[in-house]
Order: sequence, then C-alpha cells, then structure tokens
Amino acid sequence: MTKKILMVALFVIASTSSSIAQTVVNTTTDSKSDVKTEGRTIVISPPPSAISPSVGSSSSDLCTTGVSGAVQTQILGVSTGEMVRDENCERLKISKTLYDMGMKVAAVSVLCQDRRVYDAMEMAGTPCPFLGKIGDQATDEWKSNPNRIPDPVVLETKSDVQKRNATIGATVGGLALLLLLL
Repeated sequence: MTKKILMVALFVIASTSSSIAQTVVNTTTDSKSDVKTEGRTIVISPPPSAISPSVGSSSSDLCTTGVSGAVQTQILGVSTGEMVRDENCERLKISKTLYDMGMKVAAVSVLCQDRRVYDAMEMAGTPCPFLGKIGDQATDEWKSNPNRIPDPVVLETKSDVQKRNATIGATVGGLALLLLLL
C-alpha cells in the first residue's frame, strides 16, 4: 500500500508541476486598415444686413432732403441714398435774401418763376415784373411774350398719389420676391 500511495503522490506531483509550468507562444499579427470618414459642418450665423446710408445735412438751412433705402435677402443686399434738391425752398430763400437787400422787384421776379405765384399776382391786379417793367407795362410785355410765362403746375390729387404708391409698392414687392427666389 505504501507503494500505491507513493505512486499516487508521484502522479499528483508530476501532473501539478506540468500545469504550473509556463507555456510561451510567439505569434505575429499583420493587419491593415482603411478608414473613410465623411462629415458635414453647419455654420449658423446671423443674416447679413444691408444698412441704409445716413444721408443728411449738417445744417438745416440747406434746401435738400436725404433719401435712402435698403433691401436684404439671405444672398444679396443693396443699399443706396441720395440728396434731393427742393427748388421751391431755394426760390423762397433767394427771394428773401433779395428782399432783405432792398431789391424788392428782383425778389418778386424770383417768386414769379413759379406759375402759382404768377397766377396769384395776375389775379391780384399786380402783374409780375417783366425785364424791369412793372404795372401796365409789364402786363403788355407778358401778353406780347406768352412763351415767357411759367408753365402751369399740375397738382397731384389723392388718387395720383395712391396710384404712384401702388406702383412703387408692386415694384418693390416684385424685386423682393425675385431676390428671395435667387
């Protein structure tokens, strides 16, 4: 029986020593990889702005008015501005300056370049001066030179203004729609 125990003990020692022993395995791995990536970038920014230029005058004594405007879409923006001359304002300032200098006939002559003033002077019985002549002499000269009489002023009516504004609105609306479609 000791022989059997000895055999079992040797068997146990032999089997455990082989399981405790390390096994070294050398392996070589060769790998290739192709990486393909696709991306999309979204840039969120505020819309561009077309800003109307500030068209003004530094003095209120000028007979001009500034007009400006701008239109902006996501693609295109346009702005513009200009000065508009007021001829009636100029006529009044020139006339006042002439009158202040004592040149009353010249001041009235400047105002008479406007048909409304010409008609008012005729209706009042004091015709506009004609080349330095006043009163009845001026009336005779005006009658013999009707081509020198200022052209009549056609005043706008409410319907004229409404038609003009409708045309402008339709034009601007059409351009805005066209720019949006670009």
